[in-house]
Amino acid sequence: MIWSFQLQTISPTLLRLRSLPRYSTMATAAALAVAAAGTSPCKVVLAATVAKSLLDEVQVSLKTLQRKPKLVGFLANDDPASRTYAEWTRKSCKQHGLDFELREVDKDELEEAVIAANQEDAVDGGIIYFPVFGTKQDQYLQQILDMSKDVEGLSHKYVFNMYQNIRFLDEAKSQKSILPCTPLAVVKILEYIGVYNNLIPYGNRLFGRTIAVVNRSEVVGRPLAALLANDGASVYSVDINDIQHFTRGEGVKMHRHHAVDTDFKVEDVIPKCDVVITGVPSKSYKFPVHLLKDGAICINFSSEDNFGPAVMDKASIYVPAIGKVTIAILFRNLVRLCQNREAKSA
Repeated sequence: MIWSFQLQTISPTLLRLRSLPRYSTMATAAALAVAAAGTSPCKVVLAATVAKSLLDEVQVSLKTLQRKPKLVGFLANDDPASRTYAEWTRKSCKQHGLDFELREVDKDELEEAVIAANQEDAVDGGIIYFPVFGTKQDQYLQQILDMSKDVEGLSHKYVFNMYQNIRFLDEAKSQKSILPCTPLAVVKILEYIGVYNNLIPYGNRLFGRTIAVVNRSEVVGRPLAALLANDGASVYSVDINDIQHFTRGEGVKMHRHHAVDTDFKVEDVIPKCDVVITGVPSKSYKFPVHLLKDGAICINFSSEDNFGPAVMDKASIYVPAIGKVTIAILFRNLVRLCQNREAKSA
């Protein structure tokens, strides 16, 4: 089960690391080369372009906070990739006016270190760099970080709200629920390129859109399909074994999405999709671009180039990588946690 299994075993930390710009340089360069040659009507949208407005939003929000937000990273492994991401996070936080502290601890002391940070008023957000034990114990460690400091949106309450289409933490709707970084990054890209219809009431703005998400991992694929369906889209969740259909029912009358199994094949659903989003973490996988509807929008969130240069002949818009948007969402979530805290104490 290449598509789902491989991505499910990648921690959020490593998934985000793999989505950073250097991991998708070849896909981006190839797409830009074709676009520059003027042989394709397809427009290439770069993650940095979308991220800029989000980072500008972060800067505006920072001015309204009582103090500079502080993010703490917990490193309890010898994984070079985790250390690389931790150092990259430090550099990025400094660049955008956020505080960052890396706390290196033994894996057997990590639990107590996270619990202690939960009680520190000066700590606004936390990241645990996984894997730690490489077992289900990591899932437990993921949940002990207080949800009020969970910048990755992985706490049970946030996950529950996401799937149930509950967008706020309080009845007054003053505190927004936190969403996972990579799925939300895709949503923000779709908003930027105009797939969301702003003439339709908020919460239904994908009504009438048909979207395919190729990968049903618990890390990105399934949450993304749920988010898009909750916003009104008809979503085909494509995995190696089957295709599920996520919708809010006829006329988006249901409060939240429901997923049903289908007997459809890829060739049945892709030709009618307005948007195709892929995240297959395999060098050998190439999406069958000949099935695309002419003028479809294509987004790749995999560390590999799922589409290949041929996508430029069919797509109207192509986003070859999303890493910079994902990082912008991380910072945005940190600011939102601070806003939630201040709203709660007001």
